[in-house]
Amino acid sequence: MSSNEGSARPDPGKPRASLAIATVFGLGYLPKAPGTWGSLAGVALGWGAMAISRWQIGAGSGAAFHNSASAWSHFAWNDGALIVIVSVIGLWAAGRVAIYRRTADPQIVVVDEVAGQLISFLGLATPRTFALNWKYLLLGFILFRVFDIWKPFPARQAESLPGGLGIMADDWIAGVYAALGLLIARTLGL
Repeated sequence: MSSNEGSARPDPGKPRASLAIATVFGLGYLPKAPGTWGSLAGVALGWGAMAISRWQIGAGSGAAFHNSASAWSHFAWNDGALIVIVSVIGLWAAGRVAIYRRTADPQIVVVDEVAGQLISFLGLATPRTFALNWKYLLLGFILFRVFDIWKPFPARQAESLPGGLGIMADDWIAGVYAALGLLIARTLGL
């Protein structure tokens, strides 16, 4: 009997890092509405990008911060960088998990919701009215979930793209629709 017999060995084919990323560290395994939990993780990251922007400008700036082009620029760069990072890593992880699970869009993959939700918050990045406001975060969340479920053109068609691209692209499109809705709401002063 060799020294390795009887000891449990991890499955070498299981993409553990991809599963961790694609499920947003287990949120995708939650039994009820995993996509909603992924979106909430996106809200938390979006709020974090806004908080970092506020910190970068300086907490002592007060009202000048909320209306400055500099604040908008920092937020747009922070959120934009976060979107690119989450999207690129998400493409890789979602594609690997789809292959491992042998399904085109595994329900446990929620990193696509995180990326889409972050895109929706670009609708907050207007130089005139930049603000950390829970009402806009909630509206962005609701708008993204509506568009993610509804899948208006071309979101539904994007699902047929191969691999991780098909998993991620429909949420990116839903995020763009939500960002436009949020921008309109902000412009109208709602």
